[in-house]
Amino acid sequence: MKLLGRLFVLCLAWALAGCATGGSSSAPPEPDSSVQAVGNYLIGVDDQLQITVWHNPDLSVSVPVRPDGRITVPLIGDVVAGGKTPDQVSTEIKDKLQSFVRDPQVAVILIALRSNEYLSRVRVTGAVRNPISIPYRQGMTVLDAVLAAGGTTEFAAPDRTQLFRKGDKGITTPYAVRLEKILKQGDLANNYAVQPGDVITVPQRAF
Repeated sequence: MKLLGRLFVLCLAWALAGCATGGSSSAPPEPDSSVQAVGNYLIGVDDQLQITVWHNPDLSVSVPVRPDGRITVPLIGDVVAGGKTPDQVSTEIKDKLQSFVRDPQVAVILIALRSNEYLSRVRVTGAVRNPISIPYRQGMTVLDAVLAAGGTTEFAAPDRTQLFRKGDKGITTPYAVRLEKILKQGDLANNYAVQPGDVITVPQRAF
């Protein structure tokens, strides 16, 4: 009976520890490669576009996307760019230029992703030295984001850290991150790759 009692206590302690950590014990899904591909990028307000029309330098311009989502192109006037890919904008400009230019060859190149600077960010909150919102970059991990926030404070409970990620259906799922093992032991098993929109929260320890 004493042995059974000890086993019960151990199981209870293990269960409580799991509750304290919180979040899913499984790894988050790998970042969607489409968010990293410029070809799939949807143009936003303040992005800077280079419009090049082959053999027509007078029609080639560098223009910002206005707050109404439009750009102005010589000869054809305003074109809606916001919410479209560069290829879609290129096709629309080409179609409209055909009334003025024979077989126009149009290229639309993103030269400054300024809207992406605000929309595609990773946030670090809680018991870190400098809670921040930083632009996402390809290959960024949990450790990169936490170090950018200055690391954890002396009041942090790093092994109860959670990574919050919104899924395709708009549901946010928390994933447990053993941050102390990453920082102090070099155990990178939980050093997950992050993606735009992720929120990393480091809680304070209980006193």
